[in-house]
Amino acid sequence: MPDAFSAALAALFADPNIGRDAVYIAEGGAPILVRIVARRADAVTDFGDTRLWSETTRIDLRVAEAPNPRPGDRIKIEGDAFLIQGEPVRDRERLVWTVDLRPA
Repeated sequence: MPDAFSAALAALFADPNIGRDAVYIAEGGAPILVRIVARRADAVTDFGDTRLWSETTRIDLRVAEAPNPRPGDRIKIEGDAFLIQGEPVRDRERLVWTVDLRPA
């Protein structure tokens, strides 16, 4: 029986208003259909006395579907291709990866 966190997470990713289908392709691997939660927030970075604004593409990806995403792996979302950049970060419960993407 899944714990409360796993059950809540499954419901969020399954919700058609929050989760969406994507294809995860590990470098040298076969495509895998996964569910993601997209976070396309803007980022503001301080650089000296200047503040830089940039668009970002971050997604949440379940560890159960992609146990070891790496920089250079690909994600396709609604026909748009992205590469994972930087090291993915797992949440405290070790159930979700947060992944930064850049256009491929």
